[in-house]
Amino acid sequence: MFIAGNFLSALATVLNMGLWVYMWIIIARALISWVNPDPWNPIVQFLHRATEPVLAPIRRILPTWRMGIDFSPFVAILAIYFVQGFVVSSLRDLVWRLR
Repeated sequence: MFIAGNFLSALATVLNMGLWVYMWIIIARALISWVNPDPWNPIVQFLHRATEPVLAPIRRILPTWRMGIDFSPFVAILAIYFVQGFVVSSLRDLVWRLR
């Protein structure tokens, strides 16, 4: 069972790091949106392509209340914290029980 435990431990670690990196990509996109970035800049294009599949559905569901404030990065970061707290912690607890 130690092999399955090690595999799940590695999976939990990689998932946690991937979610952490994606959270910082969302934060970078939100910070860049405060200025008028060059849309042809490769970094701006990468941030847009990497975050738009997650932020666009949240924007469709979440009303903006005519204020022009985009709360979708905040909601996405909360969802990432939830996944880190629930899925990653559950995987780590399962690893602890397997060992």
